[in-house]
Amino acid sequence: MKRQLLAGHFGPDDRTSIPTAADEQLTRLELVAGEKMLDHGIGGALTSLRAQGVFPSEIGIDLLVVAAHVHAADTRISRAEQSQDSWTREIRLVVPVSDPARWGAATSTLTKALNFLTGDQWTIGFRARPDRFATIAKQAPPSLLTLPFDSLSLFSGGLDSLIGAIDLLHAGSTPLLVSHFGEGATSDAQGKLFAGLKKQYANSAFDRLRVGMTFDKGLVKDVGSENSTRGRSFLFFALGAFAGTGLGNSFVLRVPENGLIALNVPLDPLRLGSNSTRTTHPYYMARWNELLTELGIDGRVENPYWDKTKGEMTKSCGNGPLLLKLAPDALSCSSPTKGRWHGLGIEHCGYCLPCLIRRAALDSAWGAGQDETTYTVSDLRAQTLDTLESTGKQVRSFQYAIARLRGHPSLANLLIHKPGSLADEVARLDQLADVYRRGLDEVARLIDGVDTRPI
Repeated sequence: MKRQLLAGHFGPDDRTSIPTAADEQLTRLELVAGEKMLDHGIGGALTSLRAQGVFPSEIGIDLLVVAAHVHAADTRISRAEQSQDSWTREIRLVVPVSDPARWGAATSTLTKALNFLTGDQWTIGFRARPDRFATIAKQAPPSLLTLPFDSLSLFSGGLDSLIGAIDLLHAGSTPLLVSHFGEGATSDAQGKLFAGLKKQYANSAFDRLRVGMTFDKGLVKDVGSENSTRGRSFLFFALGAFAGTGLGNSFVLRVPENGLIALNVPLDPLRLGSNSTRTTHPYYMARWNELLTELGIDGRVENPYWDKTKGEMTKSCGNGPLLLKLAPDALSCSSPTKGRWHGLGIEHCGYCLPCLIRRAALDSAWGAGQDETTYTVSDLRAQTLDTLESTGKQVRSFQYAIARLRGHPSLANLLIHKPGSLADEVARLDQLADVYRRGLDEVARLIDGVDTRPI
């Protein structure tokens, strides 16, 4: 194994030499396709936004370029091959940006955010873009019309982001929804939900930014790819902030996520590393707000549902009938394509962690039997679930966590600190502990009486 270095270059004529250490493997990340079109979805994102009258700033474009480096490293450097503990990679990035001094001043916060998010050791340096790309941003042309967008929200294709969009639209807002798509299942879900929203709110001028960013396998020579994608939320947030810089005023990027998942307290002592994501953890969100301030970006990221369980989000949704109609198309499953091995199509497995939280939430909000989602394992009580197989592992972990908390309810106030620091949330600690308790209570009602054991 080696420490991995990814260095971005703006075209073949960008011949800046990047010094490397003896134990580093250098990969050149090409950022330009053809003569001047920005690659990896960045150019397409700019074109789409400009067509909507949104013109991101140079720093906003930088943010998406940084995210491209992070996403490339995260998905194309195998943890198993390139780490001493099969998890923690040592990754260095050298990123060409519009203002290296400004980015240099924000490096500490950026590094803290990425180290926390992915569990890797990141080192990040910046250099100036080559002269030909010194200016990428375009100024909005003079117009008497104002932009229709008064809000900004991530739109992943999941249930929480659907609720976030419905709540905004029901309240009369005109959001710009921001989506990243990778595999076909996610893209299909986003498309179906967006079409459903457009049909319901046909008189609204809301729209979406839809960006795909993937990198060829083999990008890093002789190194396998990585499928844990713990850095994906950095790309999601960067896309939203990138768009926000073009709205012409201060913005709030809404990141809809229920409080139980946002905290993501480990369910049992073994649920660590690859099993414990930090996509919307309060510490990570706080570092993002620090980063935006240090970069001079007039915006914030906020999770409007931090104090609600998924069931509470569902029950309080502004347009319940629409949610009931669209929910089956909202994709929650961690691996919706795994049924293909058994001749099945894309569907919810019904037994992974997000599926269990989803099922519990919809039962809690609507009553048992009202959820029309197709689950591969439709009845959790039909047979014993094998804890040595994926069908039973997560249910058993929830059973452990629920029993632990029932025996010692006050443990919630301690357990919420396990995933990461809550130093930024001192005033909200009791509320965070309470949403953790209520979230587990929802799942407890779903799996009460389910038999799990090694088979």
